[in-house]
Amino acid sequence: MILTEPRWKSYIVETTTPIFTPEQCQMIINAGRSEPKQKAYVGNKQGIKGATLDTKTRTSHISWIPFKKMSDMYKDIEKIMKTTNGNHFGFDGMQITEMAQYTEYPEGGFYEWHVDNDVNCQHEPPVRKISMTCLLSPNNEFEGGDLELMTEGKIAKIKQGHAIFFASFIRHRVKPVIRGNRKSLVMWFGGTPLK
Repeated sequence: MILTEPRWKSYIVETTTPIFTPEQCQMIINAGRSEPKQKAYVGNKQGIKGATLDTKTRTSHISWIPFKKMSDMYKDIEKIMKTTNGNHFGFDGMQITEMAQYTEYPEGGFYEWHVDNDVNCQHEPPVRKISMTCLLSPNNEFEGGDLELMTEGKIAKIKQGHAIFFASFIRHRVKPVIRGNRKSLVMWFGGTPLK
C-alpha cells in the first residue's frame, strides 16, 4: 500500500513510496511542457472574473494537462486519492473536477500563503476539498521551493515522484526557489459542499 495504513482523521497525508517513477515524472513534465505555457494567476481560474496576475503573491508558470492526453495518470491519481480520502479525510462524493496543473517555479519563483478553496463559497459545486502536489523534479535539480503547510516551519520535504494530499482549506505556500527549477503536478478533487 502506498499510504500509511491506520484509519484516522488527518488533513495532511504524504505518500510513503513514490506514486510515479522518474520516467513517469519525465513523461508528465513533457506533457505539461507541450501545452500552452501561462503565467500563474491568483484567485479563480485565469480568464474568470476575480483572477489577477499578482507577482507579489505568486511567480510561476503553469499549463493544463488535458484528460485525454494522460488518461492513465488521471486514473492512477484518482485511485490513490480515493484510498487516501477513505483512510484519512472521509469527505463525501470525491472526484477529479479539474484538469491537472503542471507548474514550474524558476529561480526566484514562489507562491505566498493561500488556500485552494473559495472561502466565500461563491461558486457552484463541486467544491475543492482535497489538494495534491506531486514533485516531478529530482531533488538535486533545485534548492528552496519548500512547501509549507499551515504555519511557518511545517515543511513537506517530498521527494521526486512522491505526493502530498491535504485539505484544500489548509493554508500553504511555496517558498522562493533559490537555485534551479522546481517542477510539480498540482491537482484538486471536489464534491458536495463540506458540512
